Amino acid sequence: MPFDSRRQIASPTGATLNVYTALPAGRPRGAVQVNHGLAEHAARYGRFARFLAGRGFAVYAHDHRGHGYTTAPDAPQGSFGPEPAAANVVADVAAVHDLIGGEQPGVPLIVFGHSMGALIALNFVLKHHDRIAGAAIWNGNFSAGLLGRLAQLVLAWERFRLGSDVPSRLLPRLTFRAWARKVTDGRTPFDWLSRDHAEVDAYVADPLCGFDASVGMWKGVFDLIFAGADDRNFSGVRRDLPFNIVGGAKDPATDFGKATEHLAGRLRRMGFSNPVSRVYAQTRHESLNELNRDLIMQDFAAWAEGVVAATGHDGGA
Repeated sequence: MPFDSRRQIASPTGATLNVYTALPAGRPRGAVQVNHGLAEHAARYGRFARFLAGRGFAVYAHDHRGHGYTTAPDAPQGSFGPEPAAANVVADVAAVHDLIGGEQPGVPLIVFGHSMGALIALNFVLKHHDRIAGAAIWNGNFSAGLLGRLAQLVLAWERFRLGSDVPSRLLPRLTFRAWARKVTDGRTPFDWLSRDHAEVDAYVADPLCGFDASVGMWKGVFDLIFAGADDRNFSGVRRDLPFNIVGGAKDPATDFGKATEHLAGRLRRMGFSNPVSRVYAQTRHESLNELNRDLIMQDFAAWAEGVVAATGHDGGA
């Protein structure tokens, strides 16, 4: 495990959060809080964490409720738990944020999220923008539109017929399986994640990855999407907050990068002065597990170092 440590902390939501940490050799120049995607877990970000620790960043990553080794009496694997499910997920992020603040006082913090984690991270920004130095929103799709509203109706029907805590029967067909069909050279149902066969095979072999999310979890995901899609929710967010928005040109989950460009354009139209965006050529959904991951990680580190430098923090290398 490339992380330095693993522990459990209590969240005010009642969850016991599984938290990984990677620390630099000296005083951190900054901190990065990682939010993983749907049907995976935080340990998969160990390589990214070690890379950032080598650049002077303290990295914290936790398993979201219903994922990995995080436990909650109301949220088994594949479930966020009862309402307010999406709010509880964001509250768990805040609990880890408080942990970071206690252990790294005065250190500028960047919140990072991939895919579902991007939805969570942006919703955290909407509530706690004054507590962070920057936000990295990667491979997230806030452009669900009418199809997203249709998905919500499907989930409401499934919830009525089946309940919230059973796997959705229809959403996997509209998401994971539909994305898999758009990859012409797929060997497995998950080759849409990356061109790196070893990374895809590791995902397929991982018992904590690839599970079917519950009806309630999918509902929470769409609640997060539409909260982030509503410009009115950005009214109180400071316009100079740095954003790093990344996507892949071969990622079917973001309409081949169009959703990435749409989010960056929205931020600029709303008057945000510091959004940096890039859609990487030939790159599928999991940027950090792609063949060009070294370049992508270097680009992120350069941006993060600039964000920290702009705060005037004097720690780190």
